[in-house]
Amino acid sequence: MPGPLRGGKPVSASSRGRWIAWITGAISILIGVLYLALIVVLDSRGPLQPPPPEALVDSAVIRPEAEAASSAASPAAVPPPA
Repeated sequence: MPGPLRGGKPVSASSRGRWIAWITGAISILIGVLYLALIVVLDSRGPLQPPPPEALVDSAVIRPEAEAASSAASPAAVPPPA
């Protein structure tokens, strides 16, 4: 059975493979450029700032019995931020 035709001429496997290589190469370059653009945009926002203390309040809540057990195991525990 003959292969695919383009304009009445058979298309060779190497010609098709060459087109696939060009297309996948272009897609990978496009992804790389988009990634670099994203990094530039995120980097231009300035340095990261720590969260405000109000954001850490819920994460510092410890049950009293768990606190007593942990303080007995490690007496030099660091208190949560005020």
